[in-house]
Amino acid sequence: MKQISEYNIFRAFASRNFMLYFFGRAVSQFGTWMQRTAVVWVVYAMTHSAFLLGVTIFAEQFPSFLFSILGGVVADRFNRYTVIKITQITSMIQAVLLALLVITGHTTVWAILLLSVILGIINAFDVPARQSLINDVVARPEDLPNALSLSTATASLAQLLGPALSGIVLSAYGAGVCFLLNAASFGGVILSLLLMKLPAYLPKKTDKKVMTDFAEGFAYIKNTPEIGLIAVMLALVSLLVLPYNTLLPVFAKVVFKGDASTFGYINSFVGIGAVMGTIFLASRKSGANLKRILFFSTVLLGIGLISFSQIRNFPAAMFFAAIAGYGSIAQFTISNILVQSGATPAMRGRALGILLMATFGMLPVGSLLIGAISEHIGAQTTVLAQGILTLVIALLFVKFLTRPANKLNMQPTQ
Repeated sequence: MKQISEYNIFRAFASRNFMLYFFGRAVSQFGTWMQRTAVVWVVYAMTHSAFLLGVTIFAEQFPSFLFSILGGVVADRFNRYTVIKITQITSMIQAVLLALLVITGHTTVWAILLLSVILGIINAFDVPARQSLINDVVARPEDLPNALSLSTATASLAQLLGPALSGIVLSAYGAGVCFLLNAASFGGVILSLLLMKLPAYLPKKTDKKVMTDFAEGFAYIKNTPEIGLIAVMLALVSLLVLPYNTLLPVFAKVVFKGDASTFGYINSFVGIGAVMGTIFLASRKSGANLKRILFFSTVLLGIGLISFSQIRNFPAAMFFAAIAGYGSIAQFTISNILVQSGATPAMRGRALGILLMATFGMLPVGSLLIGAISEHIGAQTTVLAQGILTLVIALLFVKFLTRPANKLNMQPTQ
């Protein structure tokens, strides 16, 4: 077998199944970001309310918090390949329904919120199964961190290109076309799944009740501090910091006096930083101290948000939006790698479900909180405060994150 350099940024592509997975997800994530951009713009155009922007994000993400641990149990108990096919088909139907509402002129805020809730429930089962499937499609275990970084790059590239294209499509054709393009994009994932060659699925025999699986998952996280502390830090960042994107439409329309295209450009520069972050993480050799990288990335996120909130010059602000984008993507990407690499195979789905619960549980609550606060103190002051809180969180976890890698113990404590 040909030797693959550990510094090769695309070394995980040696696995045919992962290559199919990667490109299928890339197409789908592109459509997803077009839809997300269009949804928040439509709601803001209808209501001009930063608070309702938060409610919209809450509607999609909070159901994921409620059901993500159940999604993790499903990923551990059943055929992840089949679960993903079901979630992709139902996501396609959701996008078509959203498009029909807009095209037929029956768009209402409550209808958008209802469909967002449905999508959130779908994602609660899709993400744990999809993330866990990466272990099944990567041939060499040592390529797993590289594969996880590259899979995150699909979302980062989509965050770079999707909002910009969505802004153009919104201005030229309207939100309905954005939603139809997203519906079509799910075909990429379905096609990639059909082309994969995976071992025959062997059903897992278990007499355990679902609640027992729930309890085992939480006990595992509690007794594995290296995973538990990562989940706690990600929860704090998701609650207090990452919902800054809730206010980006306000920056586009009020601070920078722009339109839908301006909103798309801001998201795209955030995406540029995210792409650079995933490229950097994917190029790290096996054994790199990812927790130390997470610490410095969190500091950069804080600096980026503080600067972005105070600069009125659009090109200069975009530079710091990119820095914030890099710091944002590092939070989940590195946390995901640490949990996937450290969790035992039998607990991986539940560990990921709890990590996602920490993220999706705090993000929607944070979106409501940030949206409500900004109504009183303004978007710029709110993002400034978020940047300062980011630096505080980095300092709270500095000892944990800068501990030498050779002292880590990913095994559960007794």
